[in-house]
Amino acid sequence: MENPKTLQQVQHYCLGKWQSLSVELRPTEDRSGSGTVTPTFLRRHFTYLPNHTFIGTITLYGDNYGELPLMEFEFKGDLVWGPAHPIATGAWNIDYILNKGFGVTPLQDQTAQMLNAGLPVGMPPFVKNVKNDILEKAFPMFHIVQGQVVSDYDLIYFKNGLLFMGAKHVDGTPFDKVENRPHQLQIPLERVE
Repeated sequence: MENPKTLQQVQHYCLGKWQSLSVELRPTEDRSGSGTVTPTFLRRHFTYLPNHTFIGTITLYGDNYGELPLMEFEFKGDLVWGPAHPIATGAWNIDYILNKGFGVTPLQDQTAQMLNAGLPVGMPPFVKNVKNDILEKAFPMFHIVQGQVVSDYDLIYFKNGLLFMGAKHVDGTPFDKVENRPHQLQIPLERVE
């Protein structure tokens, strides 16, 4: 069934591993609060597991073709399924609750230096190719406060065997609040397992 429609069908169909078709371009809000929107090049890998859990990995690149990897994020947590989303029949609201892991791995020395600028007291410094888990830790660069469980309020939809999530807002606003849930579909992921 490449076009699941009911919530139960979608929950079953999503199980497995999914990845970006190619390097994606996404608008990202400047973390400094300047209001500047910058282009971000990335690849996504998501694994949907039984018991409504997930692992997501996003690799950021410094170029259009993914030849210069800069940083990797690994998210682990619970899925909270919501009501139908109005973008298409078979689309559903879904919340990604990052409550089991939030790893950050710099893939270049310069990225590690950038992450270490203003590092919170007590957090080990970032080192190239070494993952730091920042789960529920204060991390001002990402606007995360101590004890905060980060959530992403998104949508999920399948069409012709492809997985669609919500398209990022053109102004780079993140999906960190329910009212920021997306209204459009993003470039899809393909099943790899």
